[in-house]
Amino acid sequence: MLFGSHVSAAGGVENAPERAAAVGCEVFQFFSRSPQGGPPSKLTPEIIKAFKDNCKQFSQAESYIHAPYYINFASPKPSTRYGSSSVIRQELERGSDLGVNYLMTHLGSSREVGDKQGMMYLVEGLVRILDGYTGTTQFLLENSAGAGKVIGDTFEELGEMIERTEKKSKKFKGKIGICFDTCHAFTSGYDLRDKAAVKKTLDKLDRVVGLQRLKLIHCNDSIAGFGEHKDRHEHLGKGKIGLKGFESLVKDKRLTHVNFVLETPKDTPQDDPRNLRVLRKFRDS
Repeated sequence: MLFGSHVSAAGGVENAPERAAAVGCEVFQFFSRSPQGGPPSKLTPEIIKAFKDNCKQFSQAESYIHAPYYINFASPKPSTRYGSSSVIRQELERGSDLGVNYLMTHLGSSREVGDKQGMMYLVEGLVRILDGYTGTTQFLLENSAGAGKVIGDTFEELGEMIERTEKKSKKFKGKIGICFDTCHAFTSGYDLRDKAAVKKTLDKLDRVVGLQRLKLIHCNDSIAGFGEHKDRHEHLGKGKIGLKGFESLVKDKRLTHVNFVLETPKDTPQDDPRNLRVLRKFRDS
């Protein structure tokens, strides 16, 4: 179990590993393109080499790409749905070039098309992404907070979309993993405030989706309360989940193979180092 944070790749992705090391990361997450839109920067052989060399130089064991925020597999507009699949496929290929371990994405909203149609569009989009993909970066679905009919706030929805996608082709089996966001889960009604609550939530995730699919945890406290369906991250121990919850997650033996990445606020340069120290104290005690 290793700990890290989302860091800036401003000026080039090759700069991200050094920034991660500077705040105490053992692993790190970044955007390989603007999260708000626009074409990606070109990954030249020189940039790819510099990124990989810097990961080694600054002792970063793994790296992860977060997809842009505008992805929506359930849009009523075909151009948005197909564009979302295209961008994710591009990011998987870029991640493979860089040697990145995982790419995770939000899934979009079914507000305009309804749950049934939204799920059908989503599965179609996942099939387009995986069809013919032979890269090394694994694709992860991130659970949502559930506001505005955003897809994927329940374990049942995540399990259904994976199962339906895998049924489309034997080649898709095991190709989709899960990125579990603690803030999103908590505000979607999955309690994480103490050891008993963490056990209950992980037990359900195992039954419905399978813990073998859980590859990464976004480790965020929550400004919003339990079941409020709001995506507002907070520093560890300063939100409604609290330190007992994060200690229970870190010490759950079923998660020893899963790394944790902070997406907590960056109000000061000391914020990431402080949150990482909290996690290490739980791990090493």
